[in-house]
Amino acid sequence: MSKVNLLKPNKENINLFLGLGVLFFTLGILDFYLNNFYEKNITGFLPGFISFFTPLIFGMIGLHFVRIEFSGIKKLDELNKNINTSNFNAALSFSIILLLIFSIPPLLNWFIFDANIAGDTKEACTGGGACWVYIKVWFNRFMYGMYPNAEQWRVNATFIIVLVFMGLGYFFPLRFKKYLTLYYVIFLPIISFLLIYYLISGGEFGLEWVETGAWGGLSLTFIVSFFSLIFCFPIGMMLALGRRSDLPVVKYSSLTFIEFWRGVPLITVLFMSAVMFPMFLPDGTYVDKLIRVIAAIVLFEAAYTAEVIRGGLQALPRGQYDAAKSLGMGYWRLHLLVILPQALKLVIPGIANTFLALVKDTPLIFVVGLLELAGMLGLAKTNPKWLGFSMEGYVFAGIIFWIICYSMSKYSYNLELKYKTDR
Repeated sequence: MSKVNLLKPNKENINLFLGLGVLFFTLGILDFYLNNFYEKNITGFLPGFISFFTPLIFGMIGLHFVRIEFSGIKKLDELNKNINTSNFNAALSFSIILLLIFSIPPLLNWFIFDANIAGDTKEACTGGGACWVYIKVWFNRFMYGMYPNAEQWRVNATFIIVLVFMGLGYFFPLRFKKYLTLYYVIFLPIISFLLIYYLISGGEFGLEWVETGAWGGLSLTFIVSFFSLIFCFPIGMMLALGRRSDLPVVKYSSLTFIEFWRGVPLITVLFMSAVMFPMFLPDGTYVDKLIRVIAAIVLFEAAYTAEVIRGGLQALPRGQYDAAKSLGMGYWRLHLLVILPQALKLVIPGIANTFLALVKDTPLIFVVGLLELAGMLGLAKTNPKWLGFSMEGYVFAGIIFWIICYSMSKYSYNLELKYKTDR
């Protein structure tokens, strides 16, 4: 056996260093676990300050011993490359491991093992964990708001039909693919609006009329998000093109619009649309509050979308414009066939980020009396029969929003990979 240098682990003595590394790493985990969950301090004989940091010290020593360059063990080399490149990174990695050990067991106990699921009343929640009975009892309200129970099938049918029409785009014949944008930007919103107007709102074909004030929950979140996303993108694209226009009137009109809407908070915009805007309408003119709120969100988010798209337009070299013009392309053909496809591909992450922010901003419509998911949570937690269970409601809403946003994020990432080109 070659001479062992404990300060420089090497491949020649790999078995020794791996054994020492695993021993010290395990000792650090064990010391932390016993001290925090069983109040047993195996290093209690040391001064208090040193004893507090011994788990971290043991862990760093263990990671130091396994930091063997080109060990020949694939998993070990990956570990060293990703989380164990230096003593500082080893300390950070081990600290995160200790934090997970400290936080995950109590979370699991509250979330699953000590939680109450069976029952229909507050009295069924007798454990020290989460009361998921609260979510079960209020589930319909969280999904549909104050929409009548007997009519909720209309909401389900509308969403299923819209999803079917959205999926049809994937089955378009190749010769019709060029019309796909037209389908999603014009025809799908019209179809969706008609379904919502005649099926969810009702009042026709023998269906009971349900005012928009009764709509709510997650279904309202989807409705507001869907129409806001559909309309803010083309408006933002036009604003981005307008801001780069050579025509002063178009340029400064677009610039004024963008800077105005980016300069005011969304909550102020919603308040103005719901309270102030009707005061400026002629007598006898009525615009539903939900439509006003969607219009306000569309205009607000269009300004942010415009700046994201403008960033993509500015990233393209001037040669792309000159090459398209040399082929005799006019302004619209140049932008629709050459410039915008390249610019939008570059800013997919930025557009996705804007859309994610839009979805997460929908709870603000609660301030104007529209009770989407977060609004219904606020209403439920004030119910005298269910006081004290707001935590479960917000955890439930957080999970729902995370699923929605993560799905959108993964879809945008897949789009990036699909349209990725080597530069």
